[in-house]
Amino acid sequence: MKQIVFIILMAALVWGCTSASKKGENMQEKTEIQQKVEEFATFRLTTDLSVLTEKEKQMLPLLLEAAQIMDNIFWTQAYGDKSELLANITDEYIKQFIKINYGPWERLNDNESFLPEYGPKPAGANFYPADMTKAEFEAWDEASKNSQYTLIRRDENGKLISVPYHVAYKEQVSAAAELIKQAALLAEEPGLKTYLEKRAEALLTDEYYESDVAWMEMKNNTIDFIVGPIENYEDQLYGYKTAHESYILIKDKEWSEKLEKYAALLPGLQEALPCPQPYKDETPGTESDMNVYDAVYYAGDCNAGSKTIAINLPNDEKVRADKGSRKLQLKNSMQAKFDKILVPIADLLIAEDQRKHVKFDAFFENTMFHEVSHGLGLGNTVDKSSTVREALKDTYTSIEESKADILGLWCVLQLNEMGELGEKEMMDNFVTFMAGIFRSVRFGAASAHGKANMMRFYYFQEVGAFERDPVTGTYRVDYEKMKEAIFSLSGLVLKIQGDGDYATAKNMIDEKGFIREELQKDLDRIEEEGIPRDIVFEQGAEVLGIK
Repeated sequence: MKQIVFIILMAALVWGCTSASKKGENMQEKTEIQQKVEEFATFRLTTDLSVLTEKEKQMLPLLLEAAQIMDNIFWTQAYGDKSELLANITDEYIKQFIKINYGPWERLNDNESFLPEYGPKPAGANFYPADMTKAEFEAWDEASKNSQYTLIRRDENGKLISVPYHVAYKEQVSAAAELIKQAALLAEEPGLKTYLEKRAEALLTDEYYESDVAWMEMKNNTIDFIVGPIENYEDQLYGYKTAHESYILIKDKEWSEKLEKYAALLPGLQEALPCPQPYKDETPGTESDMNVYDAVYYAGDCNAGSKTIAINLPNDEKVRADKGSRKLQLKNSMQAKFDKILVPIADLLIAEDQRKHVKFDAFFENTMFHEVSHGLGLGNTVDKSSTVREALKDTYTSIEESKADILGLWCVLQLNEMGELGEKEMMDNFVTFMAGIFRSVRFGAASAHGKANMMRFYYFQEVGAFERDPVTGTYRVDYEKMKEAIFSLSGLVLKIQGDGDYATAKNMIDEKGFIREELQKDLDRIEEEGIPRDIVFEQGAEVLGIK
């Protein structure tokens, strides 16, 4: 009997060892691309559609189809022919990774090519000819070359030409406009109806001012639909060209009501900015508002690589001056990143006794006031010679994100001292902000957000806003020094923008906008723990349960 038991135990031991060995082999057999795909945590984009009327539900399939057209246009801007790229790919993980990145370049790894046959990603993506030099572009006498809404191409003689988006993408934008017009016919809320009608027309003309104003003026809509060429992150050559994208959003009215009072405080925040008067001598529009949404669809630019969790639009400086801007918090996406990414990072890298300060409400506030801060400061340089965007050229997006990040934290501090945030502990926001740097810095040096986080990290380090324990490898926030750093860095960035100081902006990015060895080792620890880098969505009609 004992022999039988012994044999069974030995067999179980051998089987267990074999299984463990096979498991280890299976882990080793994962390709690098499979591992990269699995760094993105899947999240289903859905919400309670019972808050919609029947006609609003009928609008969704039309908006989904129009959004998909934006996605297709963005593919051509970011890479080129999507079908041709995917045609000969048989590995499903490679296909998935191409789709996450909208091309063969890894967005969260400095746009490095992950397919051997493709070289470096062109800085100007597909907005400019691949063989165009900066010298050639700058010597070219063409008024529309800096337009946000033109592609630069070559004619039959090889000379540069400027092609308006509505011409270059005529078939696609015509189809999208028709779908949006059909949705407008179903819209019961007058503001939404007007906006959809004007936005459809804007896609056909590249004249977006009127539709941006209409978007600002609609207040009572439950569905929100952002569509068109909007952000200029994809153009890393000059930062001129905007890329197509779309969001479909459902308003969370209960959460939105909590934020209404903050819009009225914007002029006061502008006046209180920690900088000399000339650097805040503009008045933000007083019609700005803040709302909270559940996102149900991302398409194009906003769906590429790292996913947006808050929005501040429009970008047009004239609309901002006339009407202000709207700040949209995407609560379901934000919660996903907090739970799946930020909390595990904090448990690894934040000093144990400070982890209690990492809270969703603080993450929400920091993110919300980041978007508020895009509307603060100056849209034009102090001497009025140009817009800040034009003066800072390719450095603009990184400096603008840096401004929004640090001013967002300043806003929370300022409002808390004014007694506008109720009972709260600022240390929650400081520590959550610090943990957030490790989350966002993983977006890499190719990302404006990544560069902004790196610059802030090293600035904080230089002034002692945090300390790193060499034994535990954890970070501890120094409250008073963090507070001082918030004021000093805010003033520095506001001055760079107001002066249109390209040289200082470029120098700041070159000195601090990359990951140094010690920080890289800590980021490697995050990777080793298997903490997701970002999220990827299951989304669309089927997920929403609509036809």
